[in-house]
Amino acid sequence: MSESGRRAPKGDKRQRTRAKLLEATRELIREHGYERTTLAAVAQRAGMTSGAIYGNFKNRDDLFMALAGAYWAPIKPVIRPGTSFAEKMRALAEASIAAIPERETAAFGRLTGMAYTLTHEQIRAQVHEVTALSFAAGASWLRTVADDGGLPMPADLLVVAIHALTEGLLFQRFLTPELVPNEVFYAAFAALAGEKT
Repeated sequence: MSESGRRAPKGDKRQRTRAKLLEATRELIREHGYERTTLAAVAQRAGMTSGAIYGNFKNRDDLFMALAGAYWAPIKPVIRPGTSFAEKMRALAEASIAAIPERETAAFGRLTGMAYTLTHEQIRAQVHEVTALSFAAGASWLRTVADDGGLPMPADLLVVAIHALTEGLLFQRFLTPELVPNEVFYAAFAALAGEKT
């Protein structure tokens, strides 16, 4: 049974239904923003009933949180074993640059989602919880990859700095691509590793 008390769809059908609902939500948010995206409109766009939504998501906020996870997932660099911390930061710069095309198409939804979150305490609490878990995992990873613990700051602070740096660089790139070339990404992450470019 799903949390809504209804029998949950099985296997691939459930995944296809969720994917269709998420894509319909994504399209509507791009067109109208979070505030004006209704469950009725999502169901209509997906060619489904509102029951399909409640069979897969607890409510509108749950749908929005799932959307954020699907279309703005953490950037994961490819790290080769035995590389230095500076090389790991370069890999993070490369992964951030590689994420630009996909993230640019989701940027409007991300920004309207952030604005929505600022004015809705319940979803803000959910975002806080998800972000705290993400930061804890990132800090743990940083502690395991640092050369002899040689991080430029404590791991729990560094992960927040990396997140803010990545998000800031990405959004500035979307706004003014000619002012934020790839070299800026490389230089910023090299600076975090204590290197000059």
